Amino acid sequence: MNTTSLIVLLFAPLIGFLINVFFGRKMSKNLSGVVGTASVLLSFVITLLLFFSVKQPITLHLSEWFSIGKLAVNFDFVFDQLSILWLLFVTGIGTLIHIYSISYMHDDENMYKFFAYLNLFIFFMITLVAGSNLLIMFIGWEGVGLCSYLLIGFWYKNQDYNDAAKKAFIMNRIGDLGFLIGIFILGFATNTLEFSGIQQAIDVDGVVSTSGWYSIAAFCLFVGACGKSAQLPLYTWLPDAMAGPTPVSALIHAATMVTAGIFMITRMNFLFDIAPIVQNIIAVVGVTTALVAASIGLVQNDIKKVLAYSTVSQLGLMFLALGLGAYQVAVFHVITHAFFKACLFLGSGSVIHALHGEQDMRKMGGLRGSMKITYITFLIATLAIAGLPPFAGFWSKDEILLTAFHENKVLWVLATIASIMTAFYMFRLLYLTFFNEFRGTEEQKKHLHESPSLITFPLIVLAVLSALGGLISLPFGNSWLNHYLMPIFAHKEHAEHHLGATEYGLMAFAVLGALIGIGIAYNLYMKKKEVPTSDEVQGLHKVLSNKYYIDEIYMAIIVTPIYGLASFSKNFIEKYISKSVFGLGNVVSVLSIQGKKVQNGNVGFYLFAFVFSISAFLIYLFLIR
Repeated sequence: MNTTSLIVLLFAPLIGFLINVFFGRKMSKNLSGVVGTASVLLSFVITLLLFFSVKQPITLHLSEWFSIGKLAVNFDFVFDQLSILWLLFVTGIGTLIHIYSISYMHDDENMYKFFAYLNLFIFFMITLVAGSNLLIMFIGWEGVGLCSYLLIGFWYKNQDYNDAAKKAFIMNRIGDLGFLIGIFILGFATNTLEFSGIQQAIDVDGVVSTSGWYSIAAFCLFVGACGKSAQLPLYTWLPDAMAGPTPVSALIHAATMVTAGIFMITRMNFLFDIAPIVQNIIAVVGVTTALVAASIGLVQNDIKKVLAYSTVSQLGLMFLALGLGAYQVAVFHVITHAFFKACLFLGSGSVIHALHGEQDMRKMGGLRGSMKITYITFLIATLAIAGLPPFAGFWSKDEILLTAFHENKVLWVLATIASIMTAFYMFRLLYLTFFNEFRGTEEQKKHLHESPSLITFPLIVLAVLSALGGLISLPFGNSWLNHYLMPIFAHKEHAEHHLGATEYGLMAFAVLGALIGIGIAYNLYMKKKEVPTSDEVQGLHKVLSNKYYIDEIYMAIIVTPIYGLASFSKNFIEKYISKSVFGLGNVVSVLSIQGKKVQNGNVGFYLFAFVFSISAFLIYLFLIR
């Protein structure tokens, strides 16, 4: 693979961004969409060629960046098994989302701007994934944070959407501070920020550093991952990010931004392997996040909010796998999740498009007859996320549960409960949206129709991947994915769990759990045809509906005190500071007025001042000194 092709892979989305920014207003909407889509498609095609042709890592050296003492940082990119795999689904699913957006956003007056932001997002995601050192990764890390702010608040005329964008931006900055501190610590401890250099330094230092700077650095990097990948306590931005257009939700929540934390920890696996305490924290935080988010998702009535909490829960399971050291398993679930969650979000967008913006599932129902393609693809993706064989989600989720069972039975129980909840609320969503009678308005009922082909085509592709994606890492025999990623974890022996009676029993138990969740949902929403009430709820239902009051707690203990301190500073501290500054200014002003009076052009006065000054100077030199 030549250098030119790699540069095109990196910068094609950026060129698409620049074209739409400077010329998009003058182009037709379709042309803006085609330019944006073609630029990402070009990166995807080159990534495919890399995937099939590259056997050894390729480093692309663009320039030397800076050097401070022993620390030298280059502007380099590395294309190895991990980065190529991530680039495949980032650019591949990104291309499908761009195609989808051509139709979905066609009526928006700022369509060219939307595609510009999407292209910039993909460019920064490629930078994050392909960077050869932590600083290049940090550029991409901050870039996707900026683009998420622009995309979530794209419909800026709605103040609630602006607030959601600001919330996402600020909460990500909290995590990013931890990431930045971790970078500083590693630079100080190893005199390098290159991934390969850090790994060599750790291999030389060995376990001596386990309780020292490396463990602190690992924890700081984990804090950064919590912000970007929406883990407790920094997850509340992600459900509010539903304010953005549905393609944005699919892009952020499926295969790109929220997986950045998993990618970073996987890339730095050699660091986390020598920090067992941090790994335990990651596992506990992950399973807690999965359980909390799944329980909240049980009672949500907004179709996109259900999927948002589902994303948080699935990310929690991925962090559980990371905390248990099963990096390959976490990557496997990242890939399958990218397939079925993108399908689910785009499917929900198809429903919202058909209902002219309606997102409340209580006002849906009976759509499977008029939206057959959307229904079938949504059903396949729902079966995948629920964990039923032979769909992709079953294999990846089962590996996580299997790993948890062998490592920690308590974590396995909690993860299993979260998985059962997932099956329940996803089929609750399916039944309320596509089955029974239509509960919307007569006007909506008259205009029900299947979405255009530009919307249904990505759904079909993603549904196929949701059904067959598990083939990349079946537990029977050697896993292709584990074998492919082996060079990334060359220093670590991956524990293959040979299938015996226990493993088959765990598989059967996982399927039984999913069927129990589905059965409960069927009984409530198909057999009894219940529709969630809009009246005031009580007890645990109220707690879950209010998301454990976590936002209110943050408001009470963080936001309100900061506002109070700011108000106190404005009304009291700044007032007296201002008076002091203005008082000094007034003193200078008064003195300058008096001084101005002696500047009157009188030569005699000037001579008197000159003689007086000389006399005082001589007296000081010869009499006083």
